[in-house]
Amino acid sequence: MDVDLSALAHNYAAIKRHVGTASLMPILKADAYGHGLLACAQELESLGAEMFGVAFLEEAVSLRHYGIKTPILALGGVSGRQIARFLENNIDITASSKMKVELIDEMAGSLGARARIHLKIDTGMERIGTHHYSADALIETALAAKHCDIVGVFSHFACSETSDKTFTRLQLERFLETISLFEKRSVPMPMRHLANSGAILQHLDTHLDMVRPGLLLYGYSPTRALESVISLKRMMSVRSEVVFFKVVRQGAVVSYDSTWTATEDTRVVTIPAGYGDGYARQLSNVGHVLIGGERKPIVGNICMDQFMVDLGPDGEAYNGDEVVLLGQQGEESIDALELAERIGTDPRDVLLSLALRMPRRHKR
Repeated sequence: MDVDLSALAHNYAAIKRHVGTASLMPILKADAYGHGLLACAQELESLGAEMFGVAFLEEAVSLRHYGIKTPILALGGVSGRQIARFLENNIDITASSKMKVELIDEMAGSLGARARIHLKIDTGMERIGTHHYSADALIETALAAKHCDIVGVFSHFACSETSDKTFTRLQLERFLETISLFEKRSVPMPMRHLANSGAILQHLDTHLDMVRPGLLLYGYSPTRALESVISLKRMMSVRSEVVFFKVVRQGAVVSYDSTWTATEDTRVVTIPAGYGDGYARQLSNVGHVLIGGERKPIVGNICMDQFMVDLGPDGEAYNGDEVVLLGQQGEESIDALELAERIGTDPRDVLLSLALRMPRRHKR
């Protein structure tokens, strides 16, 4: 697997141009969507990223351990026993309830520290955060806290990448109404961040003070319909090679469960990758790879460590020839959106799965 850091730099700059004055919080959770947490963080820090977003404390601590100085927000739920480690490592905390603010304030006071908190408002995701209709108590408690600095206030969209914009509009209205309490109390408005990748592309009025690009950073729009909004470069490519060639006779079956039968004598090659590498078994008999600049179909069930490809009766390939599972070869290309569409999942799922076992090489 190759990961192109120059593509990350290109995508970061393209997103910055698109959002204008809004700051960027690159989302690096789940090993930077499978692209390598530390390598991506180092590249983005060199580009001047204002803040990083991760899912959990452990990801943020890892970045601090390797010398990342950029502010980091852990976006997920926080356990009370973790608060001290947040403070020790100077990591921003998601304060998702009145009780969490009180716990954070108490711990910061006992350690003689100041906590950087972001208030999480639930505007319709129903995951974490205080419901918008009862968030006044959360905000008032945070304003009264003696050892907390309210750095940000945020929510998360549930449907921002869909063509129906109704629910996203409702979530925005709920968010803006909730945070108007800061203005009513005549206190400074914290940094407002709301827009994920879908909203960055098609809900420009949600950009506010900061946006949180995830999938966009790594070269993908959430849907085909949004691909033309920003010019992006794919970061990840996956290549293997032919390790075996054989002629399969008419009527012979291929792989486990005999799901594919040769209708004529044909040439089949074996590729040393499989669902153990995150190459989805659901691609069996429906996926393609690139060999010699041409699309060739996968035949038979994908095995844990190998799968077979039909070259056709006149096809040619030799041991050691390059096989592209994800990426470009000649004029043809296969991307994570295509793989996701074929198996009924999301491109994020595809990228993360492919990163499970494959050796990763970063380049510029």
